[in-house]
Amino acid sequence: MAVSFWRGEAFAMQTLPSALWMALWGLARLWAGAQAGCSEVGRCCPGRDPTCFGRGWRLDRVYGTCYCDQACRLTGDCCFDYSRACPARPCIVGEWSSWSSCVDQCKPATRVRRRYVHQEPQNGGESCPHLEEKAGCLEYTTSHGQDCGHSYVPAFITTSAYNKERKRQVVSPQWSADTEDAGYCMEFKTESLTHYCAMENRPLTRWMQYLREGYTVCVDCQPPAMNTVNLRCSGDGLDSDGNQTLHWQAIGNPRCQGTWKKVRRVDHCSCPAVHSFIFI
Repeated sequence: MAVSFWRGEAFAMQTLPSALWMALWGLARLWAGAQAGCSEVGRCCPGRDPTCFGRGWRLDRVYGTCYCDQACRLTGDCCFDYSRACPARPCIVGEWSSWSSCVDQCKPATRVRRRYVHQEPQNGGESCPHLEEKAGCLEYTTSHGQDCGHSYVPAFITTSAYNKERKRQVVSPQWSADTEDAGYCMEFKTESLTHYCAMENRPLTRWMQYLREGYTVCVDCQPPAMNTVNLRCSGDGLDSDGNQTLHWQAIGNPRCQGTWKKVRRVDHCSCPAVHSFIFI
């Protein structure tokens, strides 16, 4: 009896740790399954992807199907480990390239510079900035080194309000009272302009914000901007036809510049005040 009892006791002592170990192992598997998330399925998906899911606890403390796509942040059904398994990565771009040469020689044209994406945005990271910039340009020599393009001198403009102040100043003695009425107005249709014009918010340069693509503007040619010999303003484009692209630049911010095409010459400007400028 004693031997038999001792053997039964030994058997119980040997089997009890094994059963306990099996129970603990089962609980561990159950807990691991409950905690399965984006790391477990190994997925991080852009946008809304119904196939990008796991099963476990969600961020809204609900157990069940959870998602590992970018939209889950909005719907609130991300897996509990989404932020750790799928961190937001912003777009990373390189430095600007050098400016290209002008598209055309001997006439106003555009030049381009670009930068390239090194890392696309992931998991809701910051999107990429613009990757291309264009600016007006004019090359005065051909590819063979010959001079050209001097008839396309850029028009330098400022607000028409400046003309009131300019008339108060002393005018060149070469101008008589008779010739002060020799001015004229050029109408142009704007083709392009840099984004720097819209960024101007200083009191004396705020007028640049009203320069817009596709608008007709009036530019007044008056003394003393007018040449005393040919009675012309530099860059007025009077000799161009309506298909030639001309270059202009705003006084006060050299980065505010663009192109336009001549519409017509008239004796007096009739554009709204915000679209009226003067040659300077």
